[in-house]
Amino acid sequence: MTSSPRTALTIAGSDSGGGAGIQADLRTFFANGVHGMVALTAVTVQNSLGVQGFSEIPVDVVTGQIKAVATDMGVDAAKTGMLATAEIIDAVAKTLDEVHIGRNTETPFVVDPVAASMTGHALLREEALEAIRTELFPRATLITPNLDEVRLLTGVSVTGPSTQREAAEALLEFGSAWVLVKGGHLDAAQDCVDLLTDGTTWVELSGPRFDTRNTHGGGDTMASAITSSLAKGADVPTAVAEGKRFIERCVAESYPLGAGVGPVSPFWRLAEA
Repeated sequence: MTSSPRTALTIAGSDSGGGAGIQADLRTFFANGVHGMVALTAVTVQNSLGVQGFSEIPVDVVTGQIKAVATDMGVDAAKTGMLATAEIIDAVAKTLDEVHIGRNTETPFVVDPVAASMTGHALLREEALEAIRTELFPRATLITPNLDEVRLLTGVSVTGPSTQREAAEALLEFGSAWVLVKGGHLDAAQDCVDLLTDGTTWVELSGPRFDTRNTHGGGDTMASAITSSLAKGADVPTAVAEGKRFIERCVAESYPLGAGVGPVSPFWRLAEA
């Protein structure tokens, strides 16, 4: 009989265009050899041109999904994506405590604070941002904001290495074990430099910047690749380095789809297999 793979849970919204959200998470889990499970938080109406609307899932259904898989199938690592409202965020945080997922347990927890659109505009109201700061971040093993989300969460606008470090220090104040300040949105920089820290260890991960606008789902894909590595037992620096290598290849292999921004692609992993 085939042995069971490691498991990862995504707590996130659905992307009807298939490029981001739980769709990106599940295909990344699969590409990294991890069994993916879902707690759906919202259904979005979106395509390559952007989000036209969404409907959140009732809170008891969100938390019920988490409890159902955690108490039966087990969760080796978990991540969040779009959580939509402060009410959902608060309920998810309490449920994670109940099922022993988070930084003070044996199950790593990655928070990808999906708070900004592709154009940098806020997707969440201030009360939801505050719930991310006070409820999710203290429970997180790792948080993975992009630069627009850094600005919304801390007020720090990253323009270079010194402000990237300032942002990381500000984010650590919210209580996560590790912070990854991603540099992909710093268009003026020649390379994409991500900064990882727990306040003691500081690691810069530099990678190439590709000439493509097809980066939809990049943040979700990187966070779920990191989560996959954590589920398989990697420590945080190793998991982040593996996630960085994975997303670089996904961006390099991204493809146009629709009239707007196409998705990053994990299909290269199938070709290699």
